[in-house]
Amino acid sequence: MLSDDPPGSRGHVVLDALAGREPPAAPRTHGFNLVEVDADGARVTMWDGRSVRRAALAPGIHMIAHDDVDEERTARIAAWHDRFPVPDDGDARWWRPWLDVLERASADGATDDRAIVRDNRPFGYPTLSLLVCAASVDAAGVRLSSAAFDQPGRWNRPELV
Repeated sequence: MLSDDPPGSRGHVVLDALAGREPPAAPRTHGFNLVEVDADGARVTMWDGRSVRRAALAPGIHMIAHDDVDEERTARIAAWHDRFPVPDDGDARWWRPWLDVLERASADGATDDRAIVRDNRPFGYPTLSLLVCAASVDAAGVRLSSAAFDQPGRWNRPELV
């Protein structure tokens, strides 16, 4: 952060993006990764407390964590990125094999560095994974499926609808 003042909410970051406003050069929030998708493609805006960076995302499978997009130094990205199968375009429920990956990634618990479903409270961050969301974006539009976990930060196999 640039000052000793406590950071503000990140909630406005999404609302500003929906209104077409980019984050300021030095947002007064904790770090964030904002992924935006529209007819022109996908991009991510990242704020790490020092600088705002933007990157276009090529079509394909990406993982984003605290370091960077597809950053192999991040344990969960190194462990799981290449295990997500390429979706079958003809399968309306293409994400089912991805749930298998998430289940395997949860086997060692939500505080393991490789875990995707997270409970960060033991590390001093009051954040827990709340849901699974699968989105497909193409010329036909956006298809979104999501489901909340039965208990935040704990894997259960949700039924995406």
